Amino acid sequence: MGKNQHVVKRDDGWAVKGAGNKKDTSHHTTQEEARKAAVSIAKNQKSEVLIHGTNGKIREKDSYGNDPHPPRG
Repeated sequence: MGKNQHVVKRDDGWAVKGAGNKKDTSHHTTQEEARKAAVSIAKNQKSEVLIHGTNGKIREKDSYGNDPHPPRG
């Protein structure tokens, strides 16, 4: 399983950052562009995308490969 990908606000736009990484993976003008890049990485690594709002709090999560089968609950 790969690292979860975080979409985070930056002064000049939005970035994708792998969990635990010191540096951003990529920078984007819009949150949607960053989300698409993060989804591509997460699908490849079978990990999750966590989208942060402008306040820094996680507002959305999507999983790409590490869901339990069948789903619990």
